[in-house]
Amino acid sequence: MNASKRTTPRTSGVTLRTGGLSLRLDVRGAVVGLLLLAVALAMSVVLIGTGDFPMAPADVLNTLAGNGTMAQDFIVHDLRLPRVLVGLLVGAALGLAGAVFQSISRNPLGSPDVIGFGQGSAAGALTVIVLFQGNPAEVATGAICGGLLTGVGVYVLAWRRGIHGYRLVLVGIGATAMLAAVNGYLLTKADLPDATRAVVWLTGSLNGRDWNQVWPLACVCAVLLPLILGQARGLRMLEMGDDSAYALGVRVERTRLVLMFSGVLLTASATAAAGPVSFVALVAPQLARRLTRSPGPNLLPAAWMGAALLVTADWSAQRAFGADQLPVGALTAMLGGGYLLWLLVTERKAGRI
Repeated sequence: MNASKRTTPRTSGVTLRTGGLSLRLDVRGAVVGLLLLAVALAMSVVLIGTGDFPMAPADVLNTLAGNGTMAQDFIVHDLRLPRVLVGLLVGAALGLAGAVFQSISRNPLGSPDVIGFGQGSAAGALTVIVLFQGNPAEVATGAICGGLLTGVGVYVLAWRRGIHGYRLVLVGIGATAMLAAVNGYLLTKADLPDATRAVVWLTGSLNGRDWNQVWPLACVCAVLLPLILGQARGLRMLEMGDDSAYALGVRVERTRLVLMFSGVLLTASATAAAGPVSFVALVAPQLARRLTRSPGPNLLPAAWMGAALLVTADWSAQRAFGADQLPVGALTAMLGGGYLLWLLVTERKAGRI
């Protein structure tokens, strides 16, 4: 089926009116978002109770409420809770960034890890690890700088009297290939200890995460989430094309630039906290859209879906492979690669690629 023949999914909603103001509420989308948030929180409780010292969900909740033993307090608050919070924040950040870029590009392949921003963050971190033997804080700073520089480069190269979705995706795929080559070159030049450290980081993992990763990422999400939600109407209009958005009063380039900067910064911050966790940004918005059956970016459902996917993947990585705990990035890459192949086949059958 051609793109011009696609139909817009029907949505169930109610209109709230107060005085002269009216607000359209998508009931199904709101319910799906709340259910996804509940799933993410429930899996977080299960994940906190998973490990060499297993804890029942009731014990985890009692400990979080301040009623645990000294040993339980140490295990939960000092060892496991920071890891789970990093997982939730990274998953939410990647899901939200994926929804932003897929809406801007009007293409399901337009996620940050496909169009180069994850690789850019990895290149920045590898530069700090290999060339400067930086500490974790410096590596995180390098990842953020690398992601932002890649975002600027892709934006400039894709610009031609505006940003066209397919041009953005194609330029991003080219940037991904070039940056992957740079990352491989940096690994060949690293000493064995630095190379080992770099490979572990490149896999994407929540192992060893503590409060030092939680607070910076939480601050970034607290600032950028309201900013992106405030641009939700403009983002929804951009999905209809620049001309339609102009006609509806949207400042197209300003809105696109703010959203792209926010999405790149979310991706870079998530990568700085947990390494380049693949395919969450690609998969989460698509699954959220299928559950809500709603057009538009589905920003909050995509964020909660990303959080639920990542903590579930981390729990599976700890439980499904016996004594060998698989890094969560390796598991998301295996599952996400299969999803990408399915998506490509689906898009080709539909005549959109």
